[in-house]
Amino acid sequence: MKMNKILSLVLTGVIVCTLFAGCGNKKDEKAANGLIRVKNTKTLKIGLEDTYPPMEFRDSKNELVGFDIDLSKEVAKKLGVEVEFVITEFGGLTMALNAKKFDIGISAISVDKDRAKEVQFSEPYAKGGQVIVVKNDNKDIKKLEDLSGKTVGCQLGTTGEKAAKKAKGIKDLKTYDKATEPFHDLEIGRLNAVVVDEFVGRYYLSKQMGKFKIAATLEQEPIAAIFKKDDKELKDEVQKIIDELKKDKTMSKLSVKWFGEDIYKK
Repeated sequence: MKMNKILSLVLTGVIVCTLFAGCGNKKDEKAANGLIRVKNTKTLKIGLEDTYPPMEFRDSKNELVGFDIDLSKEVAKKLGVEVEFVITEFGGLTMALNAKKFDIGISAISVDKDRAKEVQFSEPYAKGGQVIVVKNDNKDIKKLEDLSGKTVGCQLGTTGEKAAKKAKGIKDLKTYDKATEPFHDLEIGRLNAVVVDEFVGRYYLSKQMGKFKIAATLEQEPIAAIFKKDDKELKDEVQKIIDELKKDKTMSKLSVKWFGEDIYKK
C-alpha cells in the first residue's frame, strides 16, 4: 500500500514537472520570437547610423530624417506599433543587432556575403552602389585604377571601404566614422578622392554645388534590412509589409521625395 502511494506521488511529480517544463518552453519560444516581442512591447526598435544622407541623417533642426526613416515609420505603422530608433556606429550594426540592442537594422545596408554569415537579409528594397567623388577641377581620376598613388577616403566598415581596397597602389586609404566626414578633407586637399555610396555622394553633391563631381561609378549593390538569424517570423512580416508598400506606391513616393526620381518605376 505504501509502495503504491509512493509510486503515485512520484508519477504525479513527474507529470507536474513535465507540464511546467512545457509551459517554460512555450514561454521561451515566445520570448525568442521577435514578432511576438515587438507586438507585446508595442515598439519596433530599429538600429541605424544617423549620418548617411539622404538615407538617414539629421536636418537643420537636429531631427532624424531620410528615406530609411520614412520607410521605418511606415513599417511600424503597418505593424501597429511605435518606432524607436537606436543610433549605432555603422561598423557595429550587426554586432549590436545580435546583442539584442534593437529588433532590426535599416540603415542603407548593402547585401554582403560576410554580413550574411552573421545576420539574415530581407529582399533588397533599393539598389545603391559605390562612386568615386573628386573635386570639381580634378582631371586625373576617371576610373578605379586612377586611384593608384592617391590618398583616398571612405567610411569605416562599409562596402565603400571594400571597393576602395580593390584599387591597386593606393598611397593611403583613410577611414572615417561618418559618411560625410571625408568630404571636408577632400575639400581642403587632404584627400584626392572619396569612395562613397552613390545615394550619399549624389545627395552631398547637390548640397555642395560646384565643389565636387562624380568621377566614376563602380559596381551596384542591393540594399536590405537585417534581422537576427532566428527572427524568421519578424523578417517574413516586415518583408510582407515592404512588398505592400511597393505595391501601393508608397515606396515610389518616398523615392521621389528623397532621390528625385521613382527608382521603383518599371
